[in-house]
Amino acid sequence: MADVTILTESDLRACVALDLETVDVIDRAFATLAGGGVVMPPILSLAIPDHHGDMDVKTAYVPGLESFAIKLASGFHDNAKLGLPSSSGLMVLFDSKTGFARALLLDNGYLTDLRTAAAGAVAAKHLAPEGIETAGVFGAGVQADLQMRALQLVRPFARLLVWARDPAKAGAYAARMSAALGCPVEVAESAEACVRESQVVVTTTPSQEPLIQAQWLHPGLHITAMGSDTGTKGELDPKIAGAADRFVCDRRQQSVTLGELRSAIAAGIVPEDWPVDELGEISAGTKPGRANDQEVTVCDLVGTGMQDTAIATHVFRLASEQGLGTVIES
Repeated sequence: MADVTILTESDLRACVALDLETVDVIDRAFATLAGGGVVMPPILSLAIPDHHGDMDVKTAYVPGLESFAIKLASGFHDNAKLGLPSSSGLMVLFDSKTGFARALLLDNGYLTDLRTAAAGAVAAKHLAPEGIETAGVFGAGVQADLQMRALQLVRPFARLLVWARDPAKAGAYAARMSAALGCPVEVAESAEACVRESQVVVTTTPSQEPLIQAQWLHPGLHITAMGSDTGTKGELDPKIAGAADRFVCDRRQQSVTLGELRSAIAAGIVPEDWPVDELGEISAGTKPGRANDQEVTVCDLVGTGMQDTAIATHVFRLASEQGLGTVIES
């Protein structure tokens, strides 16, 4: 029997952060996903409507990695009223050769937040325009924070606009992130203004109705939508799928069932067999990234078990090298 290492959130925060190394780990994992051989079952999603929450279970086996992870992640969007974060969870890491548990990662959602932000950076690296003056973000929570920090790593911007349904939260976000990012952060006059004035927009909300309308698209715009991860959510006008020059998914089938493609197909904007590129194909170089500065691009990030296995394996290696965690003899 193999020993099991227990790593707490403080252990994990001590050895991995949102930096270019983490972005590269996720970028390479996307490339591996496109290369074939990855075993990634559909997401198991459990809705808890009475408490505005959901629980997702994700996993994937990635060839070449010594471990695979099973991740349980929750999103309870009324938690702010209780003074709690909206997301939490944990991961269990297993040996790819033997199937024995290697580690229990009690991250409280930290690794999920990290790999989600890194995926946003991967999307921007390949699809956003080179020169960004103004970025825009929808939402004022943890991912709105991390996505902009991640964007700065790959596409530095001089100004940030934030839009949120709650003006007070948007104002607090602007004050907090202005110091964190070292650039002006302003509350947008409207959702429309946030889009029209930005070259890159990231949506980070659990909205169940469109926040961005197709008529707001403009030449050179890139949108990363990462809030839709259940069959009831959706942040984009379904017409955007047909109006954009390029629509990219992290995993097509997930976008069709849980992401922005679901609503576009349901509205009859695009057919169910509409061909789209996957982000991993761009990471692997088998499909091109942004074609020119005028192209309008959209990337729908539902989140994949491959990302969880990649970040969990990476952080366990770092923690082992640093002697972090508590080892339990089995």
